[in-house]
Amino acid sequence: MVKNIEKEQPEINIGLVGHVDHGKTSLLKSLTGIWADTHSEEIKRGITIRLGYADVVFYKDKDKYTTKKTKTAKSLRKVSFVDAPGHESLMATMLSGSAIIDGALLLIAANEQCPQPQTKEHLMALEIIGIKNIVIVQNKIDLVTEEQALENYKQIKEFIKNTIAENASIIPISAQHDVNIDILIEAIEKVIPTPKRDTKKDPLMLIARSFDVNKPGSEIPSLVGGVLGGVLKQGTLKVNQEIEIRPGIKQEKQGKIFYEPLKTKIIASKSGGVALKEVHPGGSIGILTSLDPSLVKSDSLSGNIAGDIGKLPPILYEFDLKPHLLERVVGAKDELKVEPIKKGESLLLNVNSSTTVGIVNELKKDQIHVNLKIPVCASKEDRITISRILGGRFRLIGYAEII
Repeated sequence: MVKNIEKEQPEINIGLVGHVDHGKTSLLKSLTGIWADTHSEEIKRGITIRLGYADVVFYKDKDKYTTKKTKTAKSLRKVSFVDAPGHESLMATMLSGSAIIDGALLLIAANEQCPQPQTKEHLMALEIIGIKNIVIVQNKIDLVTEEQALENYKQIKEFIKNTIAENASIIPISAQHDVNIDILIEAIEKVIPTPKRDTKKDPLMLIARSFDVNKPGSEIPSLVGGVLGGVLKQGTLKVNQEIEIRPGIKQEKQGKIFYEPLKTKIIASKSGGVALKEVHPGGSIGILTSLDPSLVKSDSLSGNIAGDIGKLPPILYEFDLKPHLLERVVGAKDELKVEPIKKGESLLLNVNSSTTVGIVNELKKDQIHVNLKIPVCASKEDRITISRILGGRFRLIGYAEII
């Protein structure tokens, strides 16, 4: 029996990253027909605040790559795009998003000097997280002359020298006018392969979104449980499976604050708008649970992880880290040197899809001890990114491993 690829889960997550207003959301619309900025504040401000998701099937029609299904088109694969924020104050969301992608499109506008501060920061984030499969998209070529586009191309080549993207393809496009989208799809197919997945490992879902889908005023018998959105890092999840969510919800007892894991059941699962009995690593997924809807409102469980009961990594309220600091601060307009980490300093830490603040309370040789304001669920294999406040903003200064 021939599989209907449209009814399958997407095989891969591809991040759209780059400086604010370089056209990520417009490109997503051009590729998938979906406008990912659905959050009211995003529409008002014209920037992406939360991670936007959209799925599309790639086809090859004779020699042309396309997203349009025709009688002569052969389906290639279903892809899930993650639209990560470009605005400097939303870097933490982008870093959380980079934990759930397998490859990336780095957008650079042809009508601006390259690199812009967040272009640098996003490329460094991809390097730190270990995303090697990158296609560079030179957008807005319709707004410049041929000479200006060539000058911008030279700036891009200079910018990516000695980086993880040094040999990346650079595809000139106009997302606004759908120019060269077929060439871009061809580059994605060649440069960003579907990784080999281990579905036999214990399931580990990184939760990036959580929400209540019930309409205000719904009758109690018609209420459904909370929805969790994100990706599976490994393993599989099935309908009717009992799962645990860690760290869980904040509790207070005898003046002490702690987090209590949640246990729930998967009622239904979806990926790419398609209902599935089983989900696996690949595209973004949504699972309907039996959780009280009040527990999931407004992304309150984002940053948690879900999996088999009793098999998730421990909840960490503090840890020892071995930091690796960059030479220069990424994203700052001035070339600032990264100063050593100081005792008492507050650092923004990203691990998997969670963001927390850590207070450094001890310095040792090549390591620091950190107390966390919000605990994380993490293992020693997880890489943690470190940002510090500089000029009123959190700036990426390095990464660390848990000791």
